[in-house]
Amino acid sequence: MRASSFTTRAVSAVLLCVVWAGAGFGTAAVIATPSTLASGTAGVAALDGRAVTLPICVETTITGTTTGVTSTGTTTTGTTTTGTTPVATCTTTVTTTTTTATKTSTTKTQTTPITTVSGPDTPPPAAPASKALTALQKKLNGAINGQGGKNSALVIDETTGQTLWQYNVAVARLPASVEKLYTTSTALLEFGPDATFETRVLGTGTLLANGTWDGTLYLKGGGDPTFGSMTFDKANFGTGATVQVLAADLRAAGIKQVRGKIVGDESYFNSRRGGPDSHYHASLETEGSLSALAYDEGFTNLFEERLQRHPPLVAAQALAAALAADHVRIDKRTQITTGITPTDAQLITGVSSPSLSTLLALTNAPSNNFFAETLLKDLGARYGSGGSTPAGAAVVREVMAEKLGLHPRLNDGSGLSRFDRTNAEQVVYLLREMQANPSFWTSLAIAGVSGTMKGEMLHTRGARNCRGKTGTLHDVANLVGYCKAANGDQLVFAFLMNGLTDSDGGHELEDLAGEALANYKG
Repeated sequence: MRASSFTTRAVSAVLLCVVWAGAGFGTAAVIATPSTLASGTAGVAALDGRAVTLPICVETTITGTTTGVTSTGTTTTGTTTTGTTPVATCTTTVTTTTTTATKTSTTKTQTTPITTVSGPDTPPPAAPASKALTALQKKLNGAINGQGGKNSALVIDETTGQTLWQYNVAVARLPASVEKLYTTSTALLEFGPDATFETRVLGTGTLLANGTWDGTLYLKGGGDPTFGSMTFDKANFGTGATVQVLAADLRAAGIKQVRGKIVGDESYFNSRRGGPDSHYHASLETEGSLSALAYDEGFTNLFEERLQRHPPLVAAQALAAALAADHVRIDKRTQITTGITPTDAQLITGVSSPSLSTLLALTNAPSNNFFAETLLKDLGARYGSGGSTPAGAAVVREVMAEKLGLHPRLNDGSGLSRFDRTNAEQVVYLLREMQANPSFWTSLAIAGVSGTMKGEMLHTRGARNCRGKTGTLHDVANLVGYCKAANGDQLVFAFLMNGLTDSDGGHELEDLAGEALANYKG
């Protein structure tokens, strides 16, 4: 998010009233795995005068921490603990070697935090001294350290393959929403830009000659963050998969009446509604209520002021309402509930999300926490141990290590967690590796034009010439990305400002730094 507190999107308020009628696909990029259900009752919801009992999902996650870290010379030592029991003690000496386009190799030995490992991300050789470079470095230093705090910065001229300025580049910092770049890059590398996530309707029962579905319809979520109503999707995304399309497809399949059950199935993910920052409880900071079958991001209305208590039930209710609106009769005895789709259920229809390339643009430019956390669970469900935040974070760590040699510390997808750490070297290396990917490049905010950078660097050369990702917590202001310099060179940068008293003021200083990059003539 651009701001530390939740900010609702500016949309036209539309009040939707659902009147119940008492009488009256693309390629899926997901594989379903059921969650573990425990006996008990999470609550009772009222629907058409009937009480609907909901099962609860129980899952326990242990989060590890690192304590007692000390540094001496080029060696770091520390004890890793899980809970209160030490499980490992490690000593690490960091020596790195890298190859650049302009110089065969450079070796650097340095002290680093235990959670940060240098490797191929080591910056290239410094650019030769010049009057223009000295002036640039002075401006950057004044801007990045203008509010005090604990700061890091790295600027590389990608055209010449030289480092223009570096400051505390290997020190671990809070990434805030810069974390989303690790999540979305991993999603792009694993799923591919054309992948989609499907919400399906499956059935057990019989379609009678008179058009009555006598049995159960299962609405099975596939981790699509856009699934919802046409009104919500149009107001917030301008695209997305809607329940109205599913209802129309069911009617086209010959269903004129439903008699039995309509069941919402979110088992592709676990039932935890938030991330580690909220102890996995629902939170407005997450910008939605996490579920594999989230409807309208889990919000109760377009104002995005309240979160649904039971997203899969709301989604099932929405399907019934959409069917009724499309002149499919919902029998009074039809039960609306939640559960798990049986293996023998037959696919009737499905609706696919926009392409992953589009989803990345809806994640990075506006810095959407809900999309980032949903994509993280998608990664866990498809490539990890299940549809949970820890499983998804493990996939990101593995992919970053294996494919890019990077080792950021992370345990969520959006950067809300204060456990997350990265450094300027790692971020810049990621940006350099991903810049040729059009889906990544176009997903970023553009200064003076779009996303969280729409109001930044206005009326300067930085507008339209700089693009990237912001990151904000109450004491953090980060800005990373690319700027086209006045001499035509492509500059890649990371400004990480932590420990601030005013994050908005920090972003203003970073805007000055971005302007300096855009004005640089080499």
